Amino acid sequence: MSKNLVGNHIRKLRFEYNEMTQQQLADKVGVTRQTIVALEKGNYSPSLELAFRIAHAFSLHLEEVFFYGEQTLKEEDGG
Repeated sequence: MSKNLVGNHIRKLRFEYNEMTQQQLADKVGVTRQTIVALEKGNYSPSLELAFRIAHAFSLHLEEVFFYGEQTLKEEDGG
């Protein structure tokens, strides 16, 4: 049985958003670059406040940046 996790599209969105660097996003939302790295790798689930700040940085709704559930994670992994 697969573990349900919070996933995100941050890496893809950064490249679609004028090739924003991890540091630029980190500065924009008030965290360290290492936090952005951990989020992109799926090693860290953000607080609700941080999730909203990241979505706002891309001018998107929360659900357009973050997702939850097995099926979506399998699709993201190409499975």
